[in-house]
Amino acid sequence: MLVPIFTLKLNHKINPRMVAIGKYDGIHPCLTAATQAGKVFIHNPHTRGQRPEAHRLSQSTQDSDISLLNINQAVSCLTAGTLGPNTTGHTLLVGSQTNLLAYDVHDNTDVFYKEVTDGANAIVLGKLGDIQSTLAIIGGNCALQGFDYEGNDQFWTVTGDNVRSLVLCDFTADGKNELLVGSDDFDIRVFREDELVTEMAENETITSLCHMHGSRFGYALANGTVGVYDRTARYWRIKSKNHAMSIHAFDLNADGVVELITGWSNGKIDARSDRTGEVIFKDNFSSSVAGVVEGDYRMDGQIQLICTSVEGEVRGYLPASKDMKGNLMDASVEQDLIRELSQRKQNLMLELRNYEENSKALPGVSEGEFKMGVIPANTQLQTALSVRRATDSQRAHIELNISTPNETIIRAVLIFAEGIFEGESHVVHPSAQNLSGCVRVPIIPPKDIPVDLHIKAFVGGKTSTQFHVFEITRQLPRFSMYDLSVDSSATEPTGKVTFNINDRPQRVVMWLNQNFLLPEGIDSPDITFTALRGGGLLRINMHHSGEITLRTDDIDLAGDLVQSLASFLAIEDLQAEADFPVYFKELRTTLTEVDDFHSVHQKLTAAMADHSNYVRNMLVQAEDARLMGDWRNMKKRYIELYDLNRDLINEYKIRSNNHNALLARLKSVNQAIQRAGRLRVGKPKTQVITACRDAIKNNNINALFKIMRAGTTSS
Repeated sequence: MLVPIFTLKLNHKINPRMVAIGKYDGIHPCLTAATQAGKVFIHNPHTRGQRPEAHRLSQSTQDSDISLLNINQAVSCLTAGTLGPNTTGHTLLVGSQTNLLAYDVHDNTDVFYKEVTDGANAIVLGKLGDIQSTLAIIGGNCALQGFDYEGNDQFWTVTGDNVRSLVLCDFTADGKNELLVGSDDFDIRVFREDELVTEMAENETITSLCHMHGSRFGYALANGTVGVYDRTARYWRIKSKNHAMSIHAFDLNADGVVELITGWSNGKIDARSDRTGEVIFKDNFSSSVAGVVEGDYRMDGQIQLICTSVEGEVRGYLPASKDMKGNLMDASVEQDLIRELSQRKQNLMLELRNYEENSKALPGVSEGEFKMGVIPANTQLQTALSVRRATDSQRAHIELNISTPNETIIRAVLIFAEGIFEGESHVVHPSAQNLSGCVRVPIIPPKDIPVDLHIKAFVGGKTSTQFHVFEITRQLPRFSMYDLSVDSSATEPTGKVTFNINDRPQRVVMWLNQNFLLPEGIDSPDITFTALRGGGLLRINMHHSGEITLRTDDIDLAGDLVQSLASFLAIEDLQAEADFPVYFKELRTTLTEVDDFHSVHQKLTAAMADHSNYVRNMLVQAEDARLMGDWRNMKKRYIELYDLNRDLINEYKIRSNNHNALLARLKSVNQAIQRAGRLRVGKPKTQVITACRDAIKNNNINALFKIMRAGTTSS
């Protein structure tokens, strides 16, 4: 249990997920957080009156213990920690959508200030893989970038979508850190330096990640879900109507195992067991939680859990001592436990009453009729999946057929499935006139991912008022939205990817049967599908030499197929040749637009600088005229100033629109590199991503497309 030991009221609002603790002089921990108007505040109650104002740092007028760091941009992420090899204190790192600042708070100096084209949505500090230097790793617009203490770019790779959360942990238990990345495309990816180790699909944006211990980590989603993974296995998850604003690992009961601490948007703080997700501590703030960190803030040798709210309230907690634990069970937790036990008792009593009623023979019941709740012994739940093409009245879908083999009827069906139904569940409740022993449920998977369908059905007789609950789990294959039937009018795909494998065709057929919905009797890997989502054909052909050709105009689908087949066949390294003429033509246009937007950006920046100088000169002339009593000239200068200010505002709007358009194009370029990489596996994949980046750095567009096609610059 946790005991509250101090509370602070800071007169500054705190941005969510932008809270850190830093020992900037190497001794005293300081609470650091991003606040409004492009500022970062540093709360240091330990050395009052010893902080000179200099450079970016200034004293707060509201609180003598707080210094303000002026960033002059909206802060998007921050952290603090040891960056340089010979530094005594921590370095503060602050990211925005255009820059990364590494700041020495103790000496009031910039360590480095770097422009980051892809922005910085998330930041983490630490060692990664075999890279010797400690890195400040930022995640932005589909890209990951790592800087050492001198601001040198030591690490770069691309990921599937905009990055929202980062954490370092030894995921593979090899003694070296891997980078876990949560992004907008609902995936948690694990990188060993620039090599993708594995990925876990979730059903919402991953907003927070935190390392717990070993290969275990906690996560939070934008829909209010929090949970714990150990490597790729999910231990547990819970879902709330509130949003998880911050998660942190902290050992609150001194048992040597950390619990998952979550701060919620409704102000609640809770601690859950890392093994079961059971709540073992709760507290409440009057406003949304902004961040949860830890540190020895009282300088007494004990690490406190420190929770902050968006209104600037700060609370510190300590784990309860052993002799106090028995008396510290939170009252609300006790009440919740009593309520849960009462509910369980009520459910058991109801179930017992049902059994008693079922055991009573009902007089006047004929043989052909069912007794109340009694069903034949051979009753079982049968399921079948089939592909259904679009009609005038219904979209293309997968039909789940749930049936019983006798005269029983299905009164209701409840299906749990991640990422398919809104709220992750779907209920089918036929009207009394339409009851039968068969229920058909249309399923439309939004992405090509395997999904477990957890099905519960109420089964009974036609006159039953009590029903048996049948439970069954059926997996929806990854590529279920592809139909074997082909339209004669379908256009032949121009895109293709070709690679060689050292395996039998029967193994490829096994993979096809596991990942597609196929009829029995398919024994050849040469097969053609129609994509039900976007239309278009998918052709898979295998030559007797082991060469496989995948023909499709969807480069994302081609990458998914390559990765799935390589995983099934346990292929570690796979080189491939690819050509997607339509996509590559769009990419060439995008690259031309990037150059145009860069050029416009430079011209607008230069024009704004010139106008800023004019403003300064006119203001001086206007004030000179005012002091000399030359009211006519003063009025003239201020009118000119007004017009110039209006022009500056309009130019800023143009520059802002240009910047947003440039970011969208850069995201497309990063995604193109990611897609080219996904057509290969292992080292060839890493080599393609690195070579593509070098080609873009050198503005060698022809080399870029050559690499994407051949997978190497030498071909």
